[in-house]
Amino acid sequence: MTLDNNTAAELPLGAVNEPRAKTIVTPSTVGCRRHGDKYIWGVYIALCLISIIELYSASSREVASAGVYGPIVRHMSMLGAGFCLVWGLEKIHYKWFFAMAYVFTALSVGMMCYAYLFGNNINDAVRSFSVGPITIQPSEFIKLSAVLAIAKIMSTSQKAKDIGVETRAVVTSGLVIGLLGGLLFTQGLTNAILLMSISGAMVLIGGTEWKKVGALLAVYVIVVGAVVGVKIAADKMASKQVTEVTADGKVVVKEVEIGRSSTWQARMTRFFNDSVPKYEQPITAENRQEMLSYIAQANGGVIGVFPGNSRETARLPLAFSDYIYAIILEDTGFIGGTILLVLYLILLARAGMIAQRCHRAFPVILIMGLAVMIVLQALFHMAITTGTMPVSGQPLPLISKGGSSILITSIAIGMMLSVSRTAVQKGTTAEVREELDNLPEELRASNPVQMR
Repeated sequence: MTLDNNTAAELPLGAVNEPRAKTIVTPSTVGCRRHGDKYIWGVYIALCLISIIELYSASSREVASAGVYGPIVRHMSMLGAGFCLVWGLEKIHYKWFFAMAYVFTALSVGMMCYAYLFGNNINDAVRSFSVGPITIQPSEFIKLSAVLAIAKIMSTSQKAKDIGVETRAVVTSGLVIGLLGGLLFTQGLTNAILLMSISGAMVLIGGTEWKKVGALLAVYVIVVGAVVGVKIAADKMASKQVTEVTADGKVVVKEVEIGRSSTWQARMTRFFNDSVPKYEQPITAENRQEMLSYIAQANGGVIGVFPGNSRETARLPLAFSDYIYAIILEDTGFIGGTILLVLYLILLARAGMIAQRCHRAFPVILIMGLAVMIVLQALFHMAITTGTMPVSGQPLPLISKGGSSILITSIAIGMMLSVSRTAVQKGTTAEVREELDNLPEELRASNPVQMR
């Protein structure tokens, strides 16, 4: 018998706990499949193959200093390590991610604090720290921490006799997001906005009423606006005078602001200055990256110039990371860029289909949060590269060069496959009973997506 949304999917806990002498429960195999969802596997493998091809195409600058095969060997090593994580995490039951959520969050916060105190300062921003030859970016860990923490908070706060979550869960989630967002703010405003977007989507998916979501978003806007205002004011107070000599020999004294706020303001000014078309604007030191990115995209046209024939990869700084989508568009054109976008959207759609079939709240919120994290970051990267959003540095998940980004995305994919393999989906009455028997009390809340 297959469960529907209103009957067997919601078994009374009293019935679950009644002794059943003939029931034989095997915790490691209840609801488990041999492998995770084949569509998620397919998207993951496709993204890895695209990554290998396009990373090599976009590495002209590195090839000149590291040899022909140096960049691609390093990148494939990271993808190989990521594949091992995906394969291993797929075999783990999703309940262990619940148990480790706060531990991982505490570890990520500690890494971020260490980076803030002892990290590498690049362009007035501390984004990473080094452990021997390895560079770690804690911001990637913070994003995954937010997903795990909010999934745990929301799944343990479902209302017992009504649809929705308890108010304390929204408040707690807001505090967690505020803490993690504040830490990310030190590494860039876009990172903080991305984290809040992911978290807001998860709070909504978790069954939170619209009025509570609206109140939380209002608090976000007020707090972010206040923090940005304070940062701008502080940077202006810390400004200093710099003396420059012009080409005609005149001495000019300029006021130079210290900190990232002047960079934000300059980028926003360029973004909203649409009175002059992009193709008529001169290329300067400030807009060089974005202008070369637009040139690469224009050169790609509809079908592209084919991988390896990129003209702009040798000139475009960070072509292998923050601007790799521009090289993809140059190599494969509008068609190739659209196919890549569709791959990410398939990942989100497949996560939604799995979530709709699950019976418990935690795996639903977790798999949707992970998918939203990956896809939103991809959309941010594509929007920034194509000029739809102001310039900022965001890697393209699994495609851009970067060890921390690849490893965290691989962990997220592995967790999604774990949910698709171990969570009971549209199960029989016996399967749902066995799943409940093998879960702790706090993991027994019903699927908020299925109940709507």
